[in-house]
This record gives sequence, structure tokens and C-alpha cells, in this order.
Amino acid sequence: MRQLGNTASYAGRGIHKVAVEALAKRIFDGTYGEGDTLALPDLMAELQVSQTVLREAIKVLSTKGLLDARQKRGTFVRPREEWNLLDADVLRWKLAAGASSDFFADLLELRRSIEPAAAALAAERRTDDDLAALDAALRAMAATDRDPVMLVRADAAFHTAMLAASNNRFYAQMHRVIVPVLIQRDRAVRASGEFEQPRAVHAKVVEAVRERDPDGAYVSMLELLDMSARNHS
Repeated sequence: MRQLGNTASYAGRGIHKVAVEALAKRIFDGTYGEGDTLALPDLMAELQVSQTVLREAIKVLSTKGLLDARQKRGTFVRPREEWNLLDADVLRWKLAAGASSDFFADLLELRRSIEPAAAALAAERRTDDDLAALDAALRAMAATDRDPVMLVRADAAFHTAMLAASNNRFYAQMHRVIVPVLIQRDRAVRASGEFEQPRAVHAKVVEAVRERDPDGAYVSMLELLDMSARNHS
């Protein structure tokens, strides 16, 4: 299955990856602001890397929408609205640097536009293997309802399985965006112990999928997302 956009995590190793991570951290922590020009000789000295390694790191970050290079202007940080938040690394760096409530609100809006539709498609197209994956996630929720860490993992497995059960290649890839943010946000909520128990609502979605009820799956998924919004309010 093809990936949606440039979502693959940077697979570089050694000094190349170190340089990419160091530059990304400086961009996301505000050391380099939008429009700032990078002093490449200084960076080579600070990071103790060669010109070739630094150029490779800049190339990687340019493909992710973070940097750009122009003749006479040099290498500079692109505006935030041009950063590719659908890229797994960009999303990881953003979450590590700290995300605002508006960021999570935007993600919930994205989920409301995608996951109910994916659940409806799953009700029409699901396979036995898809149902097995969803049932496994429900069992994991039941077995880990007092373990916040494992419950978050089970929840992530459920949403990944539901998106895959849509059997739409683009929806299936959206777990790369939805799940990391879901995990980041849910950890704090689950650790507090103050949240609505999720299994019954998840099970309602799965039952609609099992019964091949697209409308029921759509509405049940909306109810699940409404519960998520209440837990995070």
C-alpha cells in the first residue's frame, strides 16, 4: 500500500540522523524562527559535521517543508503553515516540543471528518481479519482498563484497525497522523484516572461494523469522538 505523502520516518543513521534531529529541535524549540537564515559554517562547527553531512540534513528537512534554500538568501526556515504535519517526523518533533490546545482541537476536527466515514466504509467492506483485529483491540481494552499505559496502546490499536478496515488506502494511512497525537493526548488523561471508560462505546462501533450497518458505524464513531472531546476538555 502506498504511503500518503511523505510520511515515512527519516531512516538515516549515525551522524546524518544526529544532524537532522539537532536542526529539527532548534526549529521546533524556537531557536530558529520563521524566516531565519542558518549560518552554515557556524552550524558545521557547532554540530561537528562536514559540509556534506550538513547539506544532507538540510535536504531532508527541506523535503519535510521546514527549510528552503535560495540563491543570495541562503538556507532559511520556512513559514509554519508550510511545514508538512502529515510527515511522521514533523509530527513527532511538534509533539516533543509541546503542542497547544488549538493543535489538538484541529486534530479532533480532522478525526471527525475522517474516522466516522472510515467506520461507515468498514461496515461495508470489512473482512474477517479486520473484525479479528478490532475484537483483539476490544479484548485488550477490557484486560487493561486499570492500566493507563496499556489502555492507551489498546485504544491506538483500535483506531489503527478501524482505519485499516475501511479498506481505503488513504484512510488506512491516516493512522500515521491520528495515532501519535491520540497517544500523546490520552496519556495525560488516562494517568489522571478521570475519564469515561471507553470500551462500551468502542464496542458499539465494532458491533455496527460487524452487522454491516454503515449509518450505525458512522453515528457510533461520532459518539466515540464526542466522548474523547469530553475527556480532553
